[in-house]
This record gives sequence, C-alpha cells and structure tokens, in this order.
Amino acid sequence: MFHLPRRAAGAAPAGVNAAGQATPVPSAWMQGRRVTQLLVGLVLYGIGVGVVLVAGLGVDPWTVLAQGLSIRTGIGIGWITNILGLVVLALWIPLRQRPGVGTVANIFVVGTALQLALPLIPRPQSLLESGAMLVSGVLIVGIAGGLYIGARFGPGPRDGLMTGISARWGWPLWTARTLVEVTVLIIGWTLGGTVGVGTLVYAAAIGPVSHAALRVLDTRRSPFRRQA
Repeated sequence: MFHLPRRAAGAAPAGVNAAGQATPVPSAWMQGRRVTQLLVGLVLYGIGVGVVLVAGLGVDPWTVLAQGLSIRTGIGIGWITNILGLVVLALWIPLRQRPGVGTVANIFVVGTALQLALPLIPRPQSLLESGAMLVSGVLIVGIAGGLYIGARFGPGPRDGLMTGISARWGWPLWTARTLVEVTVLIIGWTLGGTVGVGTLVYAAAIGPVSHAALRVLDTRRSPFRRQA
C-alpha cells in the first residue's frame, strides 16, 4: 500500500514556510485552480443572469437583446445568448482581436447555464421578493465576473468587442462601451426585452461588485502563484 511521507514534527504545511508566509506551489496546481475558477465563474454568471431575469425588474443590455430575440424566435434565451456570443466573436475578426480559452468557454457555458437554471429558479410572489432577487442576482453576477476574469483566460466576447472598437478607432473605452450597450439595449427593448429599474441597478452596481471580487480572486495576485 502506498503511504504519503509524514511531515516532520513542527514542519510547516505545503504552501507555507516556517514563518507562516505563503510560498510558491507547483504551477500545475495554479493551472488547475485557474481552470476551475473559470468554469465555476461562468456557470455562476449564467445562474446570476437567470436570477436577475426572473426578478422581472429589468436586465442588462445584452440580456435585454437576448430576451427580445427569444420572444421573437421562440428559441430559449440561454441558447440565444450562446448564438449572440458566436456572432459577437465573428465581429472580432475585422477588429483583429484574438480570443482566449476563456472567450470560447464564455460563449458556450454562460448561455447553457442560464438555460438550464431558469426552470429551477423560484418565481417571486411580491415586489419585495423581486427586489431581493434582483440584488442577489447582481451580487452573483459580480462575484462570477471576478472569478472568470480573475482566471486570466481572456475576455468575454462582448468585452472584447468593446475593447477592440476602442483600440481600432482610438475611442475611449467608455465611449465604445456606451455606444455598443445603448445600441443593443434599444434593439432588445424594441423586440420586447425587459428594461426597468433592474437595468439601472445592474449598470450602477455590477462594476463595483466585480472590481471588489476581482481584487480577491485575481490569480495574478495570488500569494500561492509561482514567483518569477
């Protein structure tokens, strides 16, 4: 039978030196953590979007567009989200953007998680419950964003589109983001997507929540990352 070697009495555990300070661990461990963090983040992102959607108070611009297209086509909103991701990725070509592993995973995982989660999310019975679901959903999406962005496998297709436009034409990033998101919001609303107070809450809160989560979850800042 195989036995793990015993740690000497008083020896520090792996990843911590005798002074209690973090020490580098094998890169394979970090790579495994990054992959796991990416996938967990993308699944949570889809679930969070589902919670915001079911709250019924309004969703983010891209989900407004996906919802509107879903209403018009009869295709599930999660599958529409995946399709939109592929369309947006195609727009990277003239912008000379290069997708990462996380970009491709984002396209297929977020929408699938959203589609599978929607039937399982309880429907709110009051405005108070809707508000609580909205706040919960935004928090979930924000933390999920910190997870998958912190894994450092490349931006999502929509973020890459906006940074690509900014780099290609020299526009400030906020200008590119505003132009793209206002455009998809108007199109989605015209098609029947839900725009409301939740849209404003999402826009105001998602940045700070994601930023706070990323400060904790960014693998580049991990004390266990191998030192250069």
